[in-house]
Amino acid sequence: MTTGVPDPTTLRVRYDEVRSATERLTEPLSPEDQTVQSMPDVSPTKWHRAHVTWFFETFVLADVVPGFAPFQDSYWFLFNSYYESMGPRYSRPDRGLISRPGAHEVGAYRADVDARMRDALVALDDGMLEKIAPVVELGFHHEQQHQELLLMDIKHVLSVNPLRPVYSGVPAPRTEPDRAGWVDVEGGLVEIGHEGAGFRFDNEEPVHRVWLEPYRLADRLVTNAEWLEFIADGGYTRHDLWLSDGWARVQAEGWHAPLYWSELDGVWFEHTLHGTWPVDPGLPVSHVSYYEADAFATWAGKRLPTESEWEHAARGLPVEGHLADTETFHPRSAPAATGGLRQMYGDCWEWTSSAYLPYPGFRPADGAIGEYNGKFMSGQMVLRGGCALTPAGHARATYRNFFPPSARWALAGLRLADGGAGQAAS
Repeated sequence: MTTGVPDPTTLRVRYDEVRSATERLTEPLSPEDQTVQSMPDVSPTKWHRAHVTWFFETFVLADVVPGFAPFQDSYWFLFNSYYESMGPRYSRPDRGLISRPGAHEVGAYRADVDARMRDALVALDDGMLEKIAPVVELGFHHEQQHQELLLMDIKHVLSVNPLRPVYSGVPAPRTEPDRAGWVDVEGGLVEIGHEGAGFRFDNEEPVHRVWLEPYRLADRLVTNAEWLEFIADGGYTRHDLWLSDGWARVQAEGWHAPLYWSELDGVWFEHTLHGTWPVDPGLPVSHVSYYEADAFATWAGKRLPTESEWEHAARGLPVEGHLADTETFHPRSAPAATGGLRQMYGDCWEWTSSAYLPYPGFRPADGAIGEYNGKFMSGQMVLRGGCALTPAGHARATYRNFFPPSARWALAGLRLADGGAGQAAS
């Protein structure tokens, strides 16, 4: 997190930008859309809107406003996500049962907290502003995370509706994939982790050294066309390609293609936020789990990169790509080959082979804020790079996203690696 005394006007403008961006994302949705929870990992839209508001009310207003009183006592129970330090909370898998407060009442909650936040940001003295500014900034990035999750979640919600309603956006022109190239990376003793100015989550620290053998990365993400070859070659029926836990998931849940794919009369279709369309061969494959990504890499005779390999290769590259692509709300094809790495940011989160674990010397912050990342460092895999739903300014080389290895509703794809990590390049 950043430090120092910020300009209160700048902080207030940034606050309004982030908060209004969330509301714009809800404009295509009805109140009924915002209440549905289609599976335990999905949260209703109105819950996302309320939870990020609860964050500012709980961690900022309650700390700086004299005589503070919450907007509604029960909201602290309903909209706490996982902060044990802040008291009991409502069961995550049952969030869709909360029919009241409705979407409009959540809007009133947001408006009330917004008004109090604006007043507080301009009224605080320098000492209190310096104390609270890192938490406010964390709240900005927390809300941006939920903007992305809101879109991932409503995609799943609309996908289970037999009418397959459209959220928004239009499809990009269909494309044909180009041939993937390879980029050699020297490796050596490198530094990993965030240092210097700018926001970072605590899990991106501290900076530490890692030894990397020379390796290669594919210059672009794996495409739908390549995934169709994997399917045609029995990718979902060959146990020899899969990790044991992954194969168990394939059998138990009947996986036969990426999430949101369906086959009709020999033609594969993909459900997207802008409708259901024939699978575009040139787009990156998306909504695949770590298990599927690993199986594909095994089938291709390659592997997934480690998170350190990914970060080292991304260092120095501009953070450019299809981030928060609200024209299509979907990944796009890779730009023309240049001999360097393409699609390192945006389009799809990229699975790595790295378990989500603390960096050497990591220490969570004191208090409830310390529950933000550290306690999830078990049973998760790291993803890098951002996706087409990631807000601009929210991606960086050191950003560590994480999901369980079976997660498919996240907008995740993969990039192949070769050499290094005990494998000879071919």
